[in-house]
Order: sequence, then C-alpha cells, then structure tokens
Amino acid sequence: MGLRIETVTVDAVDPELLAAFWCAALDWVQRQDEDGDIWVEPGEGHPEFNRSRPLLIMRVPEHKAGKNRLHLDLTPDDHEREVERLEALGATRPSIGQTGNESWVVLADPEGNEFCVLDEPDLVED
Repeated sequence: MGLRIETVTVDAVDPELLAAFWCAALDWVQRQDEDGDIWVEPGEGHPEFNRSRPLLIMRVPEHKAGKNRLHLDLTPDDHEREVERLEALGATRPSIGQTGNESWVVLADPEGNEFCVLDEPDLVED
C-alpha cells in the first residue's frame, strides 16, 4: 500500500498557546511556516526525530464544539507522573463518562481537544 499519514492537523483559536502546550508535553520544538501555521515536531537529536509525524496547528475563528472525532493516544514511561505533569502544563480532565476503572486517563489540551494517556500495557512472555 502506498499511503501513509504525513501529519496530524489540529485547529486552534490560539495556536501559539496550543503549540506551547504540545511542545512542553512532548519535548518537541515548533516552527512557523510562511502561512503562519505552527508545526510541532521532534527536534534534531530527539529520539523521535524522523520517526514521528508532526502536529500542524492551524488558526480557526471558532472554538471546539463537542467531543473529538479523532484523538491522540500517548504511552508514557510513568503513567501517574505523566498525567500529573500534563495537568501541571494545563491539561484538564473532561467529563466524558470515565468510570475510573479504565487503564487510561482522558485529558484535554488547553483548546479542549481530548487525548488519552495510556497505562503501560502488560507484556506477555512466550
């Protein structure tokens, strides 16, 4: 198959704020293109450089309405510490019907876009 994901685009009323959040969350860097759009991507020397696709953050006039139809799933080294760190950066816990028994935590970035922080999956040995 000759198809691959090039980038994930996120609409934002305040792209600078959103880019700052995701740069801090992922330890990535940002650059602005000639159209004023902001790219958040791993910098040279980052372990994800040339492995991960960038986030493209584009300015829109309207605020997010309703639940995302697409979201990011993130796998941390330390689940509890990472959730606390992301909340300190400005992530919030939206009320979307979580019971508290899930192996992931749903958070929302400063623009309200939901994403999940997954617990480390159980490794099965053969």
